[in-house]
Amino acid sequence: MSKKRILITGAAGFLGSHLCDRFIKEGFHVIAMDNLITGDLRNIEHLFKLEDFEFYHHDVSKFIHVPGQLDYILHFASPASPIDYLKIPIQTLKVGSLGTHNCLGLAKEKKARILVASTSEVYGDPLVHPQDEEYWGNVNPVGPRGVYDEAKRFQEAITMAYHTFHGVETRIIRIFNTYGPRMRLNDGRALPAFIGQALRGEDLTVFGDGSQTRSFCYVDDLVEGIYRLLMSDYAQPVNVGNPVEISLKDFAEEVIKLTGTETKIVYKPLPVDDPKQRRPNITKARDLLGWEPKVSRSEGLKITYDYFKSLPKEELYKTPKEFVSK
Repeated sequence: MSKKRILITGAAGFLGSHLCDRFIKEGFHVIAMDNLITGDLRNIEHLFKLEDFEFYHHDVSKFIHVPGQLDYILHFASPASPIDYLKIPIQTLKVGSLGTHNCLGLAKEKKARILVASTSEVYGDPLVHPQDEEYWGNVNPVGPRGVYDEAKRFQEAITMAYHTFHGVETRIIRIFNTYGPRMRLNDGRALPAFIGQALRGEDLTVFGDGSQTRSFCYVDDLVEGIYRLLMSDYAQPVNVGNPVEISLKDFAEEVIKLTGTETKIVYKPLPVDDPKQRRPNITKARDLLGWEPKVSRSEGLKITYDYFKSLPKEELYKTPKEFVSK
């Protein structure tokens, strides 16, 4: 019996690379695809020697061709941090719209099951707390974050249309803040930003008064949730994240304590449309998938800090990539 074959887009990114590892471990033949605009081949170079791994350097916003049988698709190609999607707004919109359309067309052609990576950003700056899947969100479509928020909302809409109109087997995951090894220190999100600043001996920057909250899920827990959702028979969106909530001020203090630095917290104005609260209601994930996070924040933070500490010193001072928007 031939091995199941899975296409993972955004495979050289933080989450995509961990998914490649998981599906190799599960005995799949993994076809990885990435245009490397925010991904890094170093995240998957350890897989290149394997017979059951192949890599395509390709932009999914353009027509996708994958020869042979295809059983599953995980569509994870997208800039996922504000520092990226504010610099490449057009490409962010294109990968969420054209890229998702191309992946769904491929799934239809190959009769493959597809899981698309949506995000808690579809809820915008939420007026409901915690956020459950029935909440429609509070999103500013023309604000600076709109390019990402609306790309993901469109992605969900076209995925459901392919499911209802074409009968494609689709799954939609709404991912809340996730962290772990292989995150980029310079991607603008709170956790790598705080750890990077601490390692450089800089003060930690908190935006606003630090009362805004986030809920951090360790990457291994998230990957388990993705795997279970892909193998389930549920087509509606499912939140996967850690419901343990913390303010960014308290989180910055946790990082200072973890790193043992003498740095302090400095405050800067809150960015436009920055969500004030973020915590998933994971009742559906518990009931449908038997899933909930297992790794505590203290345990996951320690692993992530050790990873960042092990990087070459020059990585600490790298500035974000410069992109050419098309």
